[in-house]
Amino acid sequence: MEVTRVSILSGKTRTLDLDVTEEQMIRFENRRANGEYVQTIFPHLSPSDREFILNGITTEEWEIFKDDE
Repeated sequence: MEVTRVSILSGKTRTLDLDVTEEQMIRFENRRANGEYVQTIFPHLSPSDREFILNGITTEEWEIFKDDE
């Protein structure tokens, strides 16, 4: 499923094709009300893919940000 997010670091909009279902994305959108963690909803995703879903930050962007410090 294609997931589009805006990066909290750069403000850029990006879309990634991730192995997630619509049901999982609905659970994610309601996670605070349901008390679920992103790791519980998407246990099969890498930490970087979960970070993208949470904050719109890609692995490449983390590397650039890290290099700027």
